[in-house]
Amino acid sequence: MARVYEVDGWKSYVADLRDARRTTEPADREIEVVDGALSALVDAAILPHGNYDKRKMLAHRRAVWESFEIPWTAINPRMQRLLYAINAIARPQVMIAVGIFCGYTFISNAGAAVGPGSCYKARRLVGLEIRPEEAERARRNLARIDKRGLAEIIAEDGVSWLRHHDGPVDLLYLDADGHGGKGKSVYLDLVQAAEHSIHRGTIVLAHNSVNHAGQLADYLTYVRDPGNFRESVNVIIDDQGLEVSLR
Repeated sequence: MARVYEVDGWKSYVADLRDARRTTEPADREIEVVDGALSALVDAAILPHGNYDKRKMLAHRRAVWESFEIPWTAINPRMQRLLYAINAIARPQVMIAVGIFCGYTFISNAGAAVGPGSCYKARRLVGLEIRPEEAERARRNLARIDKRGLAEIIAEDGVSWLRHHDGPVDLLYLDADGHGGKGKSVYLDLVQAAEHSIHRGTIVLAHNSVNHAGQLADYLTYVRDPGNFRESVNVIIDDQGLEVSLR
């Protein structure tokens, strides 16, 4: 049986895919929802605690919203805060994000180590985007706040890159779509391609655990198997969802 954190009223939470800045709820409610999700992850022993610097998070948000070109995004303000907070708490030395489009999903994770929201020093931050034109847009966006060039944007297939990656991965974020009708089922290929880099303590974040649960069935079965991952929680704070798994 999978662990689930499901916030009351998540179905009525409406975000504008065309405007990442638009929210339909007070800031206090957003914080309350995310704090509840973090508490669930602490209870599952995926995170050591649920504390993060909310002022730094807002500094990160302001910088990104003011400078990034974001054609559209399914990362609403709740999810942006949650991704930032998980990274700020876990502080992965090596963070890899796959399927980053214009870079907004990437910086929602990497912003805890890059730019005005930075609260720790990472060793390597990599964003993978298979479409060269979107990888280039992500580079332009990132350059506006990553003045020291700490992060990398690579235009390459995620499965191939992860398979040949040399070294550990402390946090792996999945938000890609596979070719040939594979869609979100590519998540299983991605996590298996990274098996040699995943170690005890690695956190894997899989976006779309709710709205693409059907395509993710094999992936979810895999990460919820205690023979593969110690814990996995389906965090439902919006109509997208985030599966958070700990090796």
